[in-house]
Amino acid sequence: MKDLFPNVPPTVKGIVLAFLATLGMANVYVFSKAALLEVNFYQFQFYWFGFALLWILPFLVVTGLIKKISGLSRASYLTLLIIGIMELGAASMLFLSIQLAENPTTISFLSNLTPIFVTMLGIRFLGERFNFVEAVGIILTIAGVILITYTRDTTISEFFGAGSGWILVSSVFSSISIVTAKSRIKDIHPGILTLNRVVFLFLVAAVAMIVRQESFVISGRATLNMVIGSLLGPFLTGLAQYSALRYIEASRTMIIQSTRSLFVLMGSMIYLSILPEMLQLIGGLITIFGVIIMTWGKMRPK
Repeated sequence: MKDLFPNVPPTVKGIVLAFLATLGMANVYVFSKAALLEVNFYQFQFYWFGFALLWILPFLVVTGLIKKISGLSRASYLTLLIIGIMELGAASMLFLSIQLAENPTTISFLSNLTPIFVTMLGIRFLGERFNFVEAVGIILTIAGVILITYTRDTTISEFFGAGSGWILVSSVFSSISIVTAKSRIKDIHPGILTLNRVVFLFLVAAVAMIVRQESFVISGRATLNMVIGSLLGPFLTGLAQYSALRYIEASRTMIIQSTRSLFVLMGSMIYLSILPEMLQLIGGLITIFGVIIMTWGKMRPK
């Protein structure tokens, strides 16, 4: 696909794309929560990613990217399989946590754990080490998460029942997907990566709908929320996030995307009329600060 802005520096392109992905993902939390108030989890997955296919397929056909799929190597197909499975777990657990949580803002704050898992994977599989500044950022992020999830009498079942536990599982899957995608981003176009994710999730959702004999009838308002959300999320966010990895380091995308919680907070106030508790808000802001410090430490010259 031809570069539409050849004179724009790669770093600027990456930052703009990462910011677009941040705005898109912030809207995902809000519109998915609104839809999940009216449909069940299986109906949501089916229509959310079904609508996403209607957005991504014409884009790939018009741009000619659809023809590149048949020319991919076996290694690329294996990479797509791994990413597809990881995204299946990450997205499913994300939307489950959004459905269970009272406020999607708290789930957005908790998802700031993903950079920590990415760092840990880098240490384990890439032989990287984190420095003192990164360690401080990690400690702050974990401290913020503890504040968000803190209650005096919380059992394991209640922890997962409120959605907090599932977003931790989602972050693990998401971090593996990010590291894998970054390692092969030069061989597989972001548009193909986006299609791969959507196809995996839609097919599994379709099978679940048939096996469980779920109703395909949903309300018009839920449909509208999912049409808008699927455009901003699985299509635009997925495409922008994978595209950003072509121009800038994953660490830089993390520092930008950690601010999405602030946009989720505003969206929840305006569209859903809900606010997090003060302790959750303070903890969420600490997680953002922790991610910024950790990522700054990662970007420092060695």
